[in-house]
Amino acid sequence: MTRQRPLLSILFWTVSSLVTLFPIYWMFIVSAKSRVELFGKPNFIITTFFSENYIKTLTDPTFQKYMFNSIVVATSNAFLVTVLALFATYALTRYKLHGKENIFFWTITNRMAPPAAFLLPLFLLYTQVFVVGDWKLFDTRTGLILLYCVFNLPFAIWTLRGVIDAIPHELDEAAYVDGAKTWQVIWYVILPLAKPGLAVTGILTWVFAWNEYLFAATLTSVHARTITTGLAEFVTVTGTNWGQMAATAMLTLIPAIAFLALVQKHIVAGLTFGAVKG
Repeated sequence: MTRQRPLLSILFWTVSSLVTLFPIYWMFIVSAKSRVELFGKPNFIITTFFSENYIKTLTDPTFQKYMFNSIVVATSNAFLVTVLALFATYALTRYKLHGKENIFFWTITNRMAPPAAFLLPLFLLYTQVFVVGDWKLFDTRTGLILLYCVFNLPFAIWTLRGVIDAIPHELDEAAYVDGAKTWQVIWYVILPLAKPGLAVTGILTWVFAWNEYLFAATLTSVHARTITTGLAEFVTVTGTNWGQMAATAMLTLIPAIAFLALVQKHIVAGLTFGAVKG
């Protein structure tokens, strides 16, 4: 019976991996075919590679602008959210604040409502309230970065709560005895020990900002549109360019994979950090 368990586990994870990766494989097949081949007999094996879909996408200035906007927005949001969440979580876990458990719960309630519930108020704020002369938030990368911070910061605080709380308070006290200030405790004590958790928080918030579509489609029009909204432009009244859409979608995976590769050594440790306290 014990020998069968590893085999069943391997079989289960193999099937799960195939089911998970099949949509990506199918998307690659679509991106490698011409329009004539796409509407022909379905074929799960690539016989010829139609590179024009990728060439058109890579040489398109609009795609380049959308990709640049997505990279700037997602990276800036991940950095801001991670830094702010670190300070907020440190204050909520280290200081004796009255009702801090209620504060923790209140922060996560911002993630409970569906995003569509905030769509109309945010649209009115961005188009009518936050407009001072030539300065505005509508159709700007700054507007998207700040908006994504509002929704990702509660998640980041809850993710880092277990990480910061697992670091012994005695380390802080020892640093204070040696004459360290609060910012020095955070920089030299908390930050090195919380690196795995910060890496996981950063990658998750980055992915959330990278994949977001609803707010990006509503609160941008020309200058700050992201790559997720750009994919919808392949659907027109005359038809859908499935090949180029799939090629664009495959190219959008590259920055995400590259970002994951940079922090992959911290991900496993970060997912388990703080799960068990000594």
